[in-house]
This record gives sequence, structure tokens and C-alpha cells, in this order.
Amino acid sequence: MSTVGNAPAVSAVANWRCWVASVAMMLCSWLSYTDRQILAVLSPMILRDTGLSAQSYGEVVSAFSIAYMIGNPLWGSILDYVGMRIGMLVAVAVWTAASTAHAWMAGFAGFAAVRALLGLGEGATFPGGLRTAMDSLPPDRQTRGLAVSYSGGSMGAILASVVVLPIAFRFGWRAAFLFSGLLGLAWLTMWTAVARPPYLPRPERRPRRMEWPNPFERRFWALVTSYALGAIAIGPVLYFSPLYLNRVVHVSEGNLRWFLTIPPLGWELGYFFWGWAADRFANVKRPVGMFLLLAICAVPVVGIPYTASVAAVLALFFWSMFITGGFQMVALRTGARAYPRERTALVGGTASGAWSAVAAVVVPLLGRWFDQQRFEAIFWLTGLVPMVGVTLWIGLSRQEPDRLKACPTI
Repeated sequence: MSTVGNAPAVSAVANWRCWVASVAMMLCSWLSYTDRQILAVLSPMILRDTGLSAQSYGEVVSAFSIAYMIGNPLWGSILDYVGMRIGMLVAVAVWTAASTAHAWMAGFAGFAAVRALLGLGEGATFPGGLRTAMDSLPPDRQTRGLAVSYSGGSMGAILASVVVLPIAFRFGWRAAFLFSGLLGLAWLTMWTAVARPPYLPRPERRPRRMEWPNPFERRFWALVTSYALGAIAIGPVLYFSPLYLNRVVHVSEGNLRWFLTIPPLGWELGYFFWGWAADRFANVKRPVGMFLLLAICAVPVVGIPYTASVAAVLALFFWSMFITGGFQMVALRTGARAYPRERTALVGGTASGAWSAVAAVVVPLLGRWFDQQRFEAIFWLTGLVPMVGVTLWIGLSRQEPDRLKACPTI
């Protein structure tokens, strides 16, 4: 079979069936972000009822991030080894149970425990999305398929407030977590029908054993820095925008449901715009120009604490997430082409796990700065770290010696 880069050539005539699996993974990422965003959307209500501080809230989020950091490369390896069908059924069942269990929590320890289990299960989401797009679509459509698979995350963030807040206002915030369990069961039922040919081809090759990322490779660190540092805005914008809008610019809890749709809408549009742009203009191993453009465009978020305008704050949140979607698409496309095809899910897991490692460190710090009202520090960090990531990627992505290409196994 002929190949294009590391990807086998797929028939140029791709019918609607080749998109079905990516759409199913879009719904999976939608479920994933809906489940994780319930806590953020309801954070003003939950913090008031439980007495948790913003710093404690940040530490609960950090528990998720630590488990998510571990879960992403672990699930990436598992999905490459056992296959998408069984792997995703197990992963979504785990995190659905964890999300539902939030309904019975009342203090820091309980929230941290179920949040960690949620993060562990959700670690399969984006490795699965990357693997699905690469397996089921022709090379010239794979980044757009990746955008479809990942776009459910931003849709979940958009719709979480619209869906969750009415339930919480009418039945209490605990009922919102019970509702998430029903959504998980619905997705599991759908996946049993979709995860098979002709919608999702069986992989031609699987690793002989489970593999683990090799931190002694430059391509590993190039992937890590471009994705984790480029997409850093996900943490401060998604986790703290409800608190910032409510406490700093004085948006009421009732109006949050509408305003909180705007930042993830930028993320959603960013996936599709930059997915198309990457397929069209960045069909090279080292898209330096596109990464530099994204880094420059990430800077305006530093202006958020210098305006009291709700519209201006929302516009900057929107723009920051639009650029974040670009970093994710370009970093994943570039990273996937640096590795063998049978390790595609592991690439996605490595990238998402690296982002989570950064979030585990940064989000508690941001929570402390939020309690101290150090808003300038929060948004300067958010705006400048992507440039650091791109600078590191430019140096790391140069050709590495062949002797470092081996991958350790577990």
C-alpha cells in the first residue's frame, strides 16, 4: 500500500461513512467536557454551599489534572494495544461513574477523590479522537477529522452552562451530576454500534505490547512544549472565567449561562478554522510560520484585567480560546507525523497528558492569585507562555539522531 508520510493512503473518494466514527468521538469529547465543566459552571453555587475557597477549588481541579496527566498516555497506550472499541467502552464507563458520584460529595476530600477518578477515565478522550481521525479518514482530511473529534470538547463547554444551570436552579446542583450519568449511558450504547467497519476500520497493525512515551527523544519534548504550553489558556479561561465574570465584572449567576457560552464558542471555531488551515497551509513537518503566528495572536489576553467592560472581557476570552484551538490542531498534526502510525493514540495521550501536567501546577497557583486578586499576573502568564512553548518547539523539532528513536515498552 502506498503511504503519505506515516499515514497509509486512503481512497480519495471518501463517503459519509468515513466521518461517522469522528462524529461519535465528537459526542464523546462533548460528554467529557460537559462532565468536567459541571463543576466549573456551578462553582459559585458549590463554593457558597460547601464553604470551599477558590484555592481549595483550584486544588480539586488539580486532582483532576494530575489523574488526567497519568490517564492520557496510559489510555493512549491501551487504545493502541487493545483497540478503540473495548478501550473507549471501559474508559467512558469509569468516568461516567465518577461524574455521577459528585452528587454525593460535600467536602474537599470527596470532591478531590471523584475528580481524580473522573480525570483518569477522561484521559482516553483525546487519544481516542486522534486515533479515530487518523484511522478513518484520508490524509488530506485528517486534521479536519481531528477538529470534528475534538470539537465536542468546546461544544460541551458551550452547552454545559445552558444545560446544567437550569437543572441546578430547579433541582439543586447535585441533580446536574446525576443527569451526567444518563448522558454517559446513552453514549456507551451508541459506541457499541459505531465502533466497527465500515465506520471505523480495524487497524492493520497494533503494537506487540503496550508502549510508553520516551522522554529521551527530542520529538517527545517538541510535542509536549508545542501542545501543553501553547494550549495553556484552557486552564485559566475555562476554570476561572465563571468566577472572574461573577466576582470581578459582576455578572449574575443567572446570566452566566449565556455569557459562559462565548469563550468555548471561540474554541469551537478555532478547531475548524485552524484544522482547515493546517490541512491547507501547514502540510509540512515543521510549520514554523503557523506556530509563530499563533504565539503572537495569543498575547492580547493580557488586556483582560485592564478593562471593566463585560463585552471586552468576553471578546478576549473568545479570542484566547480561538487561538488555543489552533495550537492544539497544529501541534497534534505535527506530532502525529513524527511518530509511526500504530502509535497515534499514544501521541494524543502524550500531548493531553503534558497539558494536564502543566495545569496541575498552574491551576492551584492561579487559584491562589485569584484569592489575592492578582489578576494581571494570571493573564500575563496566559498570554506569554505560548511564545515560550513555540520557541522551545523550534529548537526541539529539528531532526534528531536515529539512535534516540527507540521507544521503551511496558
